[in-house]
Amino acid sequence: MPLGKAAPRPGPVLPFPRPPRPEPAADEAGERILLSPPELTGQELAALEATLASGWVAPAGPVPAAFEQAVAAATGFPHVLATASGTAALHLGYRLLGVMPGDEVWTSTLTFVATIAPAVQMGAVPRFLDVAPESWTLDPDLLERELTRAARRGRLPRAVVPVDLFGQCCDLPAILARCERWGVPVLCDSAAALGSTQHGRHAGRGALASEDPALIAAARHLASQAKEPAAHYQHETTGFTYALSSVLAAVGLAQLPALPGRVAARRAVFERYRAGLGDLCGLSLMPEARWGRSNRWLSVALFEARAGAPDRDAVRRALEAAGIESRPVWKPLHLQPAFRHAPRAGGAVAARLFEAGLCLPSGNGLTAAQQDRVVAAVRAAAGR
Repeated sequence: MPLGKAAPRPGPVLPFPRPPRPEPAADEAGERILLSPPELTGQELAALEATLASGWVAPAGPVPAAFEQAVAAATGFPHVLATASGTAALHLGYRLLGVMPGDEVWTSTLTFVATIAPAVQMGAVPRFLDVAPESWTLDPDLLERELTRAARRGRLPRAVVPVDLFGQCCDLPAILARCERWGVPVLCDSAAALGSTQHGRHAGRGALASEDPALIAAARHLASQAKEPAAHYQHETTGFTYALSSVLAAVGLAQLPALPGRVAARRAVFERYRAGLGDLCGLSLMPEARWGRSNRWLSVALFEARAGAPDRDAVRRALEAAGIESRPVWKPLHLQPAFRHAPRAGGAVAARLFEAGLCLPSGNGLTAAQQDRVVAAVRAAAGR
């Protein structure tokens, strides 16, 4: 597919007919309540029309560059590369860090598989570290202990990859300090934390971001198939088709201004859960780390059966019967069959969070009436 400016199309662009959409399951109280449905600002269509009318569709032209500038302004990182997905950004990061077959890459065990999958596909050996109970993110003290042991063995990891979980920031300065002691680079997976802060700094990136312009320049080169500046196609190495298209960049540009309001809405959802469920025995909500402000991407409740709460899966089934979507927290990677032989350090905290944790509907468009339905269903499952 050619890159660059497309020739303008004559006449209107007609939409394809939409196939009939199956109706989601719902109870008698109303429509099904989804976990975190997408929400548009109303500005996307105009942005898309302007982009298509300009002829720029591929990952080139002014729109992706404008989106990168907007992300840089929103996050405080001066150098940004917008990629087709968060997984693509992580893959580029691993490539820039020189991950090779047999290298160890360490990450939090409580995360989505995409955090570590690109490194594994590059031949790296994953090592999973437990999380701290006060944040549910990578435990800096455990990391320090494991780095000290690895240094004694003469086998430090190629990279450490902390994760911002469900909008909660890891203690990145503490992690950086421990890794800098041994010269280990850090690649932070902040895909869930756009709009969150840690130690007063914005955490989420929405792209591959760095304070080092050379790193982003190298990533940009790799993201466009590593083409060299020549009249013909010249390649000194192989690259990827990872750059963000103008069409998706236009949508991002239209949505970024709504970010503060959306974070405020999700935090309000969390507080309503605290008010509606906080008195139930054995139930607690995800804590907010003292060093940060979470965007509360998902509101997560813990159902501790030993403290009198109902079984987590029983609550999930009750919500499903009431037309309400929920899901368990990430299953720790050290418990996944794909990584049964991977080394790990700890894991009990993450395992407990998985056994008891349930993500509740958290969309920024969730109405108070819908949330009342969720709260009532949880309380009914708890016999209250």
